[in-house]
Amino acid sequence: MKRLRWLILLFTIAIAVPMAYVVVRTYHGVAQEENARMRFFAEALFDTMETALAERVEIEENRPVDAYHHTLTVPQDGEDIQTTSPLATPPSEPYILGYLQNNPDGSFQTPLLVDGKTAPPALQGAIRQLEDINRQINLHKGTILTPSPKQPETVKKTVAAKEEEEPGFAEKFIDLKRKRSSDVYLGRKSQRTQEITSQQALNIARQDTSAFGEKKPGTAYERAAASSAPAAVLSPRAAPAERTASLSGKGSAVEADAPAEARDLPARFQAELAPLQSLFINTELIFIYRRVAINQRIYRQGFILEIQPFLNYMAERHFTPQPMARFARLHLQITGLDNPGTIVEVGAAIKQAQFSLERRFPAPFDFLEARLASDQIPTMTTRQTLNIIVGVLAAVFLFGLGAIYRSAHAMAELSDRRARFVASVTHELKTPLTNIRMYVEMLAQGIARDTAREQDYLRVVGSESARLSGLINNVLELSRLEKKQRQFDMRPGSFQEVMEEVRDVMAEKVRQEKFTLTMTPSHDLEFTYDREVMVQILINLIENSIKFGRQSATRQITVTVEGLEDHVAIRVSDTGPGIARHALKKIFDDFYRVEDALTRTTGGTGIGLSLVKKFAMAMGGSVKAANNDGPGCTITLRMPRT
Repeated sequence: MKRLRWLILLFTIAIAVPMAYVVVRTYHGVAQEENARMRFFAEALFDTMETALAERVEIEENRPVDAYHHTLTVPQDGEDIQTTSPLATPPSEPYILGYLQNNPDGSFQTPLLVDGKTAPPALQGAIRQLEDINRQINLHKGTILTPSPKQPETVKKTVAAKEEEEPGFAEKFIDLKRKRSSDVYLGRKSQRTQEITSQQALNIARQDTSAFGEKKPGTAYERAAASSAPAAVLSPRAAPAERTASLSGKGSAVEADAPAEARDLPARFQAELAPLQSLFINTELIFIYRRVAINQRIYRQGFILEIQPFLNYMAERHFTPQPMARFARLHLQITGLDNPGTIVEVGAAIKQAQFSLERRFPAPFDFLEARLASDQIPTMTTRQTLNIIVGVLAAVFLFGLGAIYRSAHAMAELSDRRARFVASVTHELKTPLTNIRMYVEMLAQGIARDTAREQDYLRVVGSESARLSGLINNVLELSRLEKKQRQFDMRPGSFQEVMEEVRDVMAEKVRQEKFTLTMTPSHDLEFTYDREVMVQILINLIENSIKFGRQSATRQITVTVEGLEDHVAIRVSDTGPGIARHALKKIFDDFYRVEDALTRTTGGTGIGLSLVKKFAMAMGGSVKAANNDGPGCTITLRMPRT
């Protein structure tokens, strides 16, 4: 048995280790897929925010260069008409304070000022802020005249330390690196050149008083000054290469009756437009602007971004309505300031982040950093299925091992009981044969000198012969039952005849052992059974009670028959020592004997009660044992009534 245990242990290790490895790797793969899925949707969130910023940049870069004045003069149907700039109304975006243009001479113009002078009462506060901002821009001009274009920051990705850099959910289907490299820059990637009309040039430079060089009264220059035309545009000293022919033949910068020097001005000009860039005004405001260069004069056009409303807008617009806000936290921060920048955090509270992804957005919003973190990554349905499969496999594995062990243990026990049975049968056969041989020799040698003693010797020989015959019959019956060769003669009848025959057979032995046998049959009770088998069952049970009850003070055996609703109960009760609780169900197993001092002194083969159970089951009945409230035990045989 010890060797069997070692073999089962080795088998368990050989199966459990590879299975555990597969399960661990599978869970690791599922965890990677969950992390990759979380990263994929976090990237999608950042891409959505980046797309919104790119749309804002595209809108700003596509604005006409002369849109930063309240009233514009535009040609239409051969005439110049006055129209209002699309930026003349307060911005609808909550994070834009207002639009302004910083001129080369330090002055500024804004679409909010009517004719560049007056403003509605509700906008006067904003105008004063824009004027103050313009003064601060003038202070920074020395550092922003020739800015070096910022290269895009590498997107930072930090996932939980346990995640390895292996292809995950998204990378199996699309190349995210290639996707990100295609939209690194927001808006335009490089400086571009645009043709503008002379009227647009006039609209741009209306507030630029330093643009007029030396003015001569009564000349075209004076009239141009009255119209706020820039000298850099209208100057006759402009190089011929800077002049271009009109593409439409319409929209001259001056009227047809203007002096010759004014009519000689070019109809179109080249304006160089740089990509949008940012300038910190203070910890609360940022100037998002583009540089417009016309004849080497720099104009800065853009809007003032309010940092706190901008962060709130980005969080509430793109993150708060999302389902992931219930289990993730968004961190938006402004970087590039000497002191810590403004921070906005929204979403679920995070104790210890299991997932984290960061991104720094490209220019002109390269001051914005976003980080998405979560301490619980939503599980995939695959994990639930895997849990069920692993649970089922573990249960089947443990059940199989238990079944194998129990079967092997039962086989080993059965083999051991068979070995003991062989030893017991040998002993049980040897004892009566020895007695028979001894008494036969005594009779042959004439030791019995009178008839009475001869009769005693013959009685012993007959008893031992019957004992030997019973043992052999039990072994043969057990063999036929196991091979299913035993035939049963099932007939309906009363149990009275069986009990009378058993009383006659057991009378002498009961008398010799000084037992009292009481039988209380039910005369009118009939059921179907095999008479010979039932006699053998009762004899086995009574002999078993006599064998183990010899040492009892009261030697009583009672056989009763009771008819119940659908079966008949036959009970054999004694006053012996009873049966150990743990052995009540095992005593009917093949070759089983309770290991105690009493069984070691009484002998036996362990097949008597096993035959009783097999006979009862073959006739459609059942048998069970129970200890009495007092001394002894009761064996109950239940037989069907039909």
